[in-house]
Amino acid sequence: MEDTKTIHRKVVQGYERITFGQLAAYSAGGIIPVALFNIAGQLVGLMGNISLGLSAFWLGLIMIIPRLWDAFSDPIVGHLSDNTRSRFGRRRPFLLIGGIAVAVFFVVMWWIPKGETVHALFPSETGFRSFQLVYILFSLLLFFTATTIFEIPHGALGMEMTSDPHERTRLFSGKSFIGNLFAMSTPWLFALANMEVFRGPGGNEADGMRYVSLMVAAILIPLSFWWTAKLREPGFVRVAKQEKTHFWNDMRIVGTNKNFIYLVLTIFTLAMGFNFVNLLGSYIPIFYVFGGDKVAGAQLLGINGTIWAVTGVLAVFPLNWISPRLGKRNTLIISMVLMTVAQLSKIVCYNPEHPYLVIIPTILLSAGMLFFFTLGSSMVGDICDEDELRTGHRTEGSYYSIYWWFIKLGTAFASFVAGILITLTLFDETQVTKVDGLQGSVRDMQAKVTYWKGYTGDTAAAGTWLKNAQSQAADALRESKGYLTYLESEAVKKPGRKVIIPSDIEAQRKNVLMNATAVTRSNIEALERHSAALASVTAGMPAGASDSLIGATIPLIMQSKLTRARISSFDLLVHLRSRSNEQQRSRAHTGQLIDRVTEMNNKIYALEPGSPLGDLETRLAVIGGDIEPLKKQSPYTLLMMRVVEIGLPVLLCLLALIFAFRYALTEKRTMEIKELLRNKRGATD
Repeated sequence: MEDTKTIHRKVVQGYERITFGQLAAYSAGGIIPVALFNIAGQLVGLMGNISLGLSAFWLGLIMIIPRLWDAFSDPIVGHLSDNTRSRFGRRRPFLLIGGIAVAVFFVVMWWIPKGETVHALFPSETGFRSFQLVYILFSLLLFFTATTIFEIPHGALGMEMTSDPHERTRLFSGKSFIGNLFAMSTPWLFALANMEVFRGPGGNEADGMRYVSLMVAAILIPLSFWWTAKLREPGFVRVAKQEKTHFWNDMRIVGTNKNFIYLVLTIFTLAMGFNFVNLLGSYIPIFYVFGGDKVAGAQLLGINGTIWAVTGVLAVFPLNWISPRLGKRNTLIISMVLMTVAQLSKIVCYNPEHPYLVIIPTILLSAGMLFFFTLGSSMVGDICDEDELRTGHRTEGSYYSIYWWFIKLGTAFASFVAGILITLTLFDETQVTKVDGLQGSVRDMQAKVTYWKGYTGDTAAAGTWLKNAQSQAADALRESKGYLTYLESEAVKKPGRKVIIPSDIEAQRKNVLMNATAVTRSNIEALERHSAALASVTAGMPAGASDSLIGATIPLIMQSKLTRARISSFDLLVHLRSRSNEQQRSRAHTGQLIDRVTEMNNKIYALEPGSPLGDLETRLAVIGGDIEPLKKQSPYTLLMMRVVEIGLPVLLCLLALIFAFRYALTEKRTMEIKELLRNKRGATD
């Protein structure tokens, strides 16, 4: 029989080498911090700006607020995790609760109230936008709190699963590996959200993302149960009887560790640079490389993101070879050099004639980012070993919570500054969203034309087509009533405080809204009469009568779509004329857009809902082809975006190098600490 001392020593030494099953279960948790955390940071700001028309400045500002909340929640969760004593361990209960909560709030985050019915509830455009911003803020607070509940205990668990510094790097490399493996699909979320099957014929990517998020949640919830059941806490044997610590004492110890301070300053600075790349890097492919074509831009972002994820997966292997040979600090410095070279290469690789050159900086950046994010977590574990040698306590949760908060603070600060910079570049999000609205209306009309062109007057199928006509007439009636409410509210609304519309344009706008209101009321009355006639149809109606009813239904359906398209086109024209008076730097560009929109506006007003479907199809195709270029931003905006996106991360990398050279926990000292801890634990046993 082995004595207690021998058994305990085997337990302690046994968790130096991580089994494959434990490695797989732990690594799967990388989906949340590596993939979903970055999606929230990037896509919420991007879609809020270019899909919903919300101010980049205010979006950047509200991204700061959850990080201020994290300053309280992260250390509290870390402290609670360190001091939890349950039969499931001190980390695993948090993994299950946090994983499920992340899945739920990831869905909630994308169901931002929008549409004309919601819009009509507010007395002004400013009030409606403020409501959407408040919704985004609270959903982000819920989502990031759930992320904290999962990630702080998960990261702390990774530090205590092994006492070997290089095995710890292997464990966090696995986490990065799986996170980046999942991230191969996440860059395509924007492209998926742009697919008609998700966004609908008249929607945009904000509508599509609602349903894409449900798919993500369906993957995440089962995984939460799996990794919670599979993972073990070998270190819990040793700390189960460890005296519980006081919160402020833990914070004092963490805040006075010089090596930890230099590490978090390095990571904070690099996290800012990383997120400048991700935030502004999404605008440049769409608006510079493809001139505002969001579908083409989304495809490039998807391909580029997949390359990023593949590189991140593959970079795990050289990292695990280089780090033991050169040491963690030197490997971290190599990552910064890679990132700097990547940024400078964009001067050449941002090229509209050769869009896929962006893959070159992507590969270099991805490898550099993978190195520093993985090494950072592993180096915190080394600092915890140093702290245990000094104090005799393990407080991985407290250390990891502060480390993780600095990463999130860097992300948020980058979002805030990027929001300010996007505003200063004169990026026009209202132009983009109004073009989206016009494009959605035209696509809706094209979809109806394509559908009804399939009607041939076949007597055998007359009953089916009559039912379809009845259903679509009911939809058009409901839509027209909702749009009438919107038109009536718009007619009495005042422009936002920052929107200056010349009096002659404002008078013209009110006149157009009044005419559209009258047309919509008339169409509603006609639809009500026609719906009653369709409802009274009996079986065996003569073919000529059913053909007449169907023929009369189509123009009424098209009229509701056409009115919406006319108002969208006119609103875009009003916005551009107002902006031309406000912004001198982009006046020439705006003038060109006004000419194009005026021409297209005339084409839309020339459409007649009762025209032959073939003629409507041809005219709508011409109009549809003219819409995409209207999203193009001014040359000044595009130039300033590239200058900021390339130059600012380079400066931050150089600053991070200064902090990295002050980090004193060398490879030799780390191995000395390991041996000293092993001897100390043996003596205690």
